[in-house]
Amino acid sequence: MELVAVPAALQLVASGDTGLSMETQAALGSSLLLLKRDYRFERVWFWGCIQGVSGTYYIAQGLGPNLAAPRSRLYSLDCVEWNLLPPATEEMVKQAELLKGHFQGDPSFEYEYGGGNAEDNEKPKIKEENRLVATIEQIDREVGIIPRRAFMKTPLGSVQENRHFEGLSLTEAKKLSSYFHFTEPVNLKNKTLLEMADLDPSTDFLDSLEHDVPQGSWAVHLERGCTVVVLRSLLWLGLTFYHIPMTKQYGYLYCGTGEKNLDLPFML
Repeated sequence: MELVAVPAALQLVASGDTGLSMETQAALGSSLLLLKRDYRFERVWFWGCIQGVSGTYYIAQGLGPNLAAPRSRLYSLDCVEWNLLPPATEEMVKQAELLKGHFQGDPSFEYEYGGGNAEDNEKPKIKEENRLVATIEQIDREVGIIPRRAFMKTPLGSVQENRHFEGLSLTEAKKLSSYFHFTEPVNLKNKTLLEMADLDPSTDFLDSLEHDVPQGSWAVHLERGCTVVVLRSLLWLGLTFYHIPMTKQYGYLYCGTGEKNLDLPFML
């Protein structure tokens, strides 16, 4: 998984559809290396960008040895100065789900939501910075994916890259069952003992995309002369995943408004 080098992933994933200029990509390539050094991350990954009314948030994530551990998330408005975001809590995620419309591009902006207190006529508020990290958390949970067997779970419970992973075959790469959500599994816990017997607990410890609801929320394409497999989320428009079959090259990038496509069930 390409977690340090930005330009190669950007070129392969979106073929110029990211809206990131060459100058922006060059700035990211250098600033992320400094970010890795300054925060002593083992890996740094350019996650993508969320476009606001008056500015764009560029997002990076820092990871340690255990890939399943909580990630450090940072944002920048100029691809040079980076700010650490607070950890996303369940309360933040629930609050962010109540908000509609575009981001403002101002981390200190406050949104009003909910009914509030009828006596003092005050409505609860949430800062855009909290909405930002909650939205990143939602996107990672719902459409952050990896190829099957790319990661492995050790007997002690930590998750690491599988050094023996050499990429999916072209046939495998075209199937949704060959990709896993990199988040706490839900459907896996409901499988029968017979179904579990065919799974390798060290690599098949996550939920695959084949049972995603609603059905049809992923579009699979072959690009660049069938040498790159691209998956695009229709639930979170702007999320693009790529994998070059028979290689270790894969990754995903989000570039959008940070708004979930709630109309998807009616569009399918």
